[in-house]
Amino acid sequence: MPLDLSLYLVTDPELCSRHGLVETVVAAVRGGVTVVQLRDKRASDDEMIDQACRLKAALAGSGVPLIVNDRLAVALESGADGLHMGQDDGDVAAARAALGQSAILGLSVQNHEQLSCLDPTTLDYLGFGPVFATSTKRNHATPLGFDGLAALVAASPLPAVAIGGLKAEHAAAVRAAGAKGPAVVSAICGQPDAEAAARAFFA
Repeated sequence: MPLDLSLYLVTDPELCSRHGLVETVVAAVRGGVTVVQLRDKRASDDEMIDQACRLKAALAGSGVPLIVNDRLAVALESGADGLHMGQDDGDVAAARAALGQSAILGLSVQNHEQLSCLDPTTLDYLGFGPVFATSTKRNHATPLGFDGLAALVAASPLPAVAIGGLKAEHAAAVRAAGAKGPAVVSAICGQPDAEAAARAFFA
């Protein structure tokens, strides 16, 4: 099944706490989210495995893959559909070997130097950003803007999502820059109605 990157949701434990992690994700998928990434920098591996297993069960039959941020052991133990790595999250080739060829593997990229160093045969997609400064990630790289995003997409051997401060009103500009879609955190997780918030990206 081809990977649909039209609307990529990255979870945030605090922002999802209003309605609960699973409830927020299920509502967002009803609204059109096509990929879910479980991200929780503070949880233990065991806590994340539990979260991932609950999400995997909730997403069963939806066609929406569950990707784990950063933690290879959690992805393997929970039976998640894939892993997303940052530039400092370890060796991509080793992660691919551990996950197998059928798993989804993504990588965050901030600039052309990082893009030129990757092996596209080990990866399925890239995350380009930040497009704008964002409060959900400290110490992020210099924002790309849409021109910088378009330049990275043009040079990319792989499909990409854009991340970093993106809202529904930016969706058209993200796609015009050549990215498959936006990856968002607070624009969905932090909203009173996650389903309506997701739907707004396709309006």
